[in-house]
Amino acid sequence: MSLESINVAVIQLTCTENTQDNMEKVLRLSKQAIAAGAKLITLPENYGFLGGEEEKLAHAQDIDDGPFIEPLRRLAQAHQVGILAGGLPEKTHTKDKVFNTAVFIAEDGSTLATYRKIHLFDIDLREASFKESSHVAAGDQTVVATFHGWKIGMSICYDLRFPELYRKLVQEGAQILCIPAAFTLHTGKDHWQPLIQCRAIENQAYVAAPAQFGRHSAKRASWGKSMLVDPWGTIIGQAKEAEGFALARFEKSYLDQVRQGLPALSHRRLN
Repeated sequence: MSLESINVAVIQLTCTENTQDNMEKVLRLSKQAIAAGAKLITLPENYGFLGGEEEKLAHAQDIDDGPFIEPLRRLAQAHQVGILAGGLPEKTHTKDKVFNTAVFIAEDGSTLATYRKIHLFDIDLREASFKESSHVAAGDQTVVATFHGWKIGMSICYDLRFPELYRKLVQEGAQILCIPAAFTLHTGKDHWQPLIQCRAIENQAYVAAPAQFGRHSAKRASWGKSMLVDPWGTIIGQAKEAEGFALARFEKSYLDQVRQGLPALSHRRLN
């Protein structure tokens, strides 16, 4: 059944190395969002485990029935909602690396689509240093899922800085861009909101950006500000400075109005 409008929730979490606690929060907040009317739940990157890069290897799992995904399949089926599981450590063919994989779960608990993070977070700033590629293998495929007639482009965190990815997703039909993240405090305070709004404006698409928030450990903190943005770039939902969720309605009629009234996508001259 195609839906002309859909209620989308972004879940904001402060995850740690305690996987049981993380998953309990995921389920509790998701159920609260469902009770508020959400038809599509989006979870941030690292929702099941947030710790050191090397420690991800111990939590590498099969995305068909792993402990970070199986409870979400049951939740989706029980409440007839879609769930975008924003990023988990998927097993690869080697023991020293995982994929950072987002899984789109349908209402019946099946997998609609999977996306492996393409752009890996290797930075060395004075305030923060990360080398995601040390234990994560990069994906190489763009993914657009279809959920109740909506085309949903999938991405993860650092992908946000690469506009060519989102332009390709829109060329493939995307109307919603999902950007689950664990944006660092240092980069997020200056770049998170403008980048999110830019991706919405330049692609004339809705954006759902669920994020990690707050202090995860002595060495790591995330910016938060999980948000929902419309195709004009207006923030139509934003989480508070705490764990929780934000909810907004995405409407195809408004998407069409923006794209028809200001047809920038059809005016492109360069590929």
